[in-house]
Amino acid sequence: MTGSSPQDVTRLLLDWSKGDRGAFDRLVPLVYEELRRLARRYMRREHVGHTLQTGALVNEAYLRLVDHRQLSWANRAHFFAVAAQAMRHVLVDHARARRSAKRGGDAIQVSLDERDLAAARHPVELIALDEALDRLTALDPRKGRIVELRFFGGLSSEETAAVMEVSAVTVRREWRIAKAWLLRAIIEGHPDDA
Repeated sequence: MTGSSPQDVTRLLLDWSKGDRGAFDRLVPLVYEELRRLARRYMRREHVGHTLQTGALVNEAYLRLVDHRQLSWANRAHFFAVAAQAMRHVLVDHARARRSAKRGGDAIQVSLDERDLAAARHPVELIALDEALDRLTALDPRKGRIVELRFFGGLSSEETAAVMEVSAVTVRREWRIAKAWLLRAIIEGHPDDA
């Protein structure tokens, strides 16, 4: 973030959650640009001609974040974790809409590397990942949250550890296990005809 520290954002988030409208007005330009960077990273690897534009992804996620204004924000990383969740839902909703409009599909190839796009190139891939992540979260909420923060939120192990109040070593271990579980769930659980 240009010209502001994570502590500045955290302070503004806390003030906003306490009802300070001026804090919200000062916060918007800081977090909006960070959200645009996150959305650009997602959209950069989308297929050419994708119908959801970066600005639309940011705006949709931002509208969903406004509903969380009464949330007690712990820090900047917590805010962007919630933003990652909002973007995930926007992308999945968009993928489902695309899939319902156009049936069929190729073999699924999903990479679970944090450098890769949170939204898979094909809507079926993103939906399969979302469904597998929901199953993982039902079995192990901590692993599900780690995947969401690392993969969809783009947070580092250290940032994820801070949000979840666990060690970075725990995050890295759980991340490795979760990626393997998700990959197996997607490969084994995806119908051939989707």
